[in-house]
Amino acid sequence: MEIFHLKQGSTNYSSSLQKCLGRHAPPVITGLGNLDILNQKKLAIFCSAKCPGNLIVKAYDFSQSLKQAGVTVVGGFHSPIERECLTILLRGSQPIIICPARSIKGMRIRKEFKRPLEEGRLLFLSPLKESQGRNTVETAYERNRFVAALADGVFVAHGVPKSKTEDFCREVLSWGKKVYTFESDSNRNLINLGIMAVIDMNISKGF
Repeated sequence: MEIFHLKQGSTNYSSSLQKCLGRHAPPVITGLGNLDILNQKKLAIFCSAKCPGNLIVKAYDFSQSLKQAGVTVVGGFHSPIERECLTILLRGSQPIIICPARSIKGMRIRKEFKRPLEEGRLLFLSPLKESQGRNTVETAYERNRFVAALADGVFVAHGVPKSKTEDFCREVLSWGKKVYTFESDSNRNLINLGIMAVIDMNISKGF
C-alpha cells in the first residue's frame, strides 16, 4: 500500500479545511489507506490527558455506541483516553481516520492497524511536511486543528479548565462547527463556552 498525496484544489481535498483554516490549510495532505472514507460523515473526538473517572467511563461507553452505530470517527488518538477509545473502535467494522502528529512517511504501521487497512476501513492522513518525522507540541496543535476542520462534528469528552484544550474549543466554535461534550459539572467550563452538553448523545440522529 503506497502513500498518496492530496493537493489543494484536487477532487478529494476537503473544502472544509480551507473554510476553517484559511491560509493555514495544508497545501498538501499525505495519506495511506482507503481514500473513499473521506466521503463519509465524520465525528472528531478529543479528550484532555487528565480526565475525571466518571467521564472516562462515559467516554468508553460513548466509543462503544459509535462502534455499534457504524459512525466514521477521526482523531489523533494521542491522549490516554483517546487511545483507549481507538482500541474499542478498532474492534468494530466502521471506518476510522487516524491523523498522526508527524509525517506518514517512514511511520511504522502497528500490528493492530494492518487488518483494518487491508479491510479498507482505515485511513491515515497527515497535514504535515514529509520531513516532519516526529511528534512535537507544535505538530500536535496543527494536527488537532486539521482533525477538527476535517470533521462534520466534534466531541470533546473533557477539557481541563484554562487548558490548551479549552482554548482549542474556543477556536473550533469560532469556525461554526457543532461541538458537543458530556453534561457534567466537570465540563462546566466547556458548556459555558457554548458547547452543547449531552447526557446520552443519540448518534442515530446525526451530529
